[in-house]
This record gives sequence, structure tokens and C-alpha cells, in this order.
Amino acid sequence: MRGTSMAEQKATNIHWHEGNVTREERQKNLGQRGATIWMTGLSGSGKSTVAVALEQVLLQRGKHAYRLDGDNIRHGLNKNLGFSAEDRTENIRRIGEVAKLFADAGMLTITSFISPYVADRDLVRKIHDEAKLPFLEVFVDCPIEEAEKRDPKGLYKKARAGQIKGFTGIDDPYEPPKKPELHLRTDQLSVAESVQKLLDLLEARGLLRA
Repeated sequence: MRGTSMAEQKATNIHWHEGNVTREERQKNLGQRGATIWMTGLSGSGKSTVAVALEQVLLQRGKHAYRLDGDNIRHGLNKNLGFSAEDRTENIRRIGEVAKLFADAGMLTITSFISPYVADRDLVRKIHDEAKLPFLEVFVDCPIEEAEKRDPKGLYKKARAGQIKGFTGIDDPYEPPKKPELHLRTDQLSVAESVQKLLDLLEARGLLRA
């Protein structure tokens, strides 16, 4: 299994220390419920654009939200990871654990990661399920032809030229979600329309109130 060795528990004689502040107290204090909104999709599908807009709208509405972006995380927490299957698995596992902590703190945590493998996303869902925290998988869907037209970072062009190996959608697979909580076709929806669908989902799940 990918990533098993990297995720093994190495430290011994450690114990989880429960605090005196309950999750319910934190939620009441913030006036909302913590959750993770996990955006997955091809490079150039619009994940980061929609995530940035959603975060801004939530803050404008007085909600507490924080965005975790794939490239930004690789500058710090995960700067020691590359793009092999094993490293991608560990990248997503670490982000899943961080997102869980943010959600437990009562934040609406918005992630934008390609996260191409179903098994890795399912693991993050399991992490949240075991912690009894909401996990909303959002498939930011865009035909690869459209993503290549956008190509905001010039990565598809480099991948087609053979300058990048193992690029998702070109010579590495992307496994789309089978039953996402929300499916956004960003080639058909505006950013504002995508954000509204996300707000509707959060409202329907009762996450915008304690």
C-alpha cells in the first residue's frame, strides 16, 4: 500500500491528552460548526480560484474559514515531499490530519489539492469520520482540454514537452470521486455560481450555525 511505511507510528509511550474545552463549546463560541471542504480536481480546474472566493465570502459573512492550498503547503509542512505515488499519499495524509485539527477547532477548512487517488481521499474521509467531523468532498470538474487551455502555471505545456514526468492527467492518472458531496462543473459555472453552490451545501448541512 502506498505511504504505509511513511505513516507508521514510530514514537512510543505517547498518549492523547484531552483538554477541558469541548468541541461544542468551541462551536458555540464561534457560532458555526467545524468542517473540511475538500476540493479535488485536475490542475487548472479552478480549485484554488473557487477556494479563495469561498474563503473571502465566508469571512465577509462573519464566519471563520481558513484555506489550505496545495502549492503553499509544499513550501512548508510538506517541502520534503516530491510527486511520486508514495509522496503524494503522504502529502494528502498530512493535510488530512491538519484539516482535521482545524475542523476540530471549529474552522471551516477549505482545501484545494489535486489529490488524484481515490484511496488517499478515502483515507482523509476516514480520519474525519473517526473524529466525528464533517468531511465534504467537492469534485471541481473540468475537461482536461479546458484545463490545458487555461494552464495558469504553464504545467501542461511542460508536461506535453516531457519536461515534467508523472503529471496528473497526462502520464499519471486522476481518479474522479465516485460519490462527492458536490460536483462543480467549472467549465459551465462561474466562480460566483460555484461559491453559491458551496454555500448552499454548507447551509443545508447546518455548518453555518452552532
